[in-house]
Amino acid sequence: MKKTIFFTFRDNPLCFIHVLLNALDMAEKGMEGKIILEGESVRLVPIMADPGHFLHPLYTKAKEKGLIVGACKACTSKMMQLDAVGKEQIPLLEGLAGHPSMGEYMEQGYSILTF
Repeated sequence: MKKTIFFTFRDNPLCFIHVLLNALDMAEKGMEGKIILEGESVRLVPIMADPGHFLHPLYTKAKEKGLIVGACKACTSKMMQLDAVGKEQIPLLEGLAGHPSMGEYMEQGYSILTF
C-alpha cells in the first residue's frame, strides 16, 4: 500500500482544500494519505471547525476518517491556537524539538508532500 503524509505549512484555505481532497481520495482508493498541520496552517483549525466555512464538510470528513494525524505543538503554541486545536481534539506532535519529525514518517515508509 502506498503511504503519503501531507505536511501543511500555509494557512491558505484554497491551498488546503487540495490537501483534504487528495487525502480523502487516497483513503477511498485504499491508499494511506495522512495530514499533519505545521507552521501557519494551524490557524486554519478554528476556521475549518466553523460549520459555515466551505472547508468544514471536507475537514469533518477527514477528521472522522482519522486522516489528520496531529498539529505541530511548537507552531500551535506560537500561533496561539492551543485552545482551538485542543477543542478539536487534534493531537499535538512534538518529537523534533517541539515539531513533528519528517524522518520518523519516512522510516515508516511514508512519502512526504509539503504544502
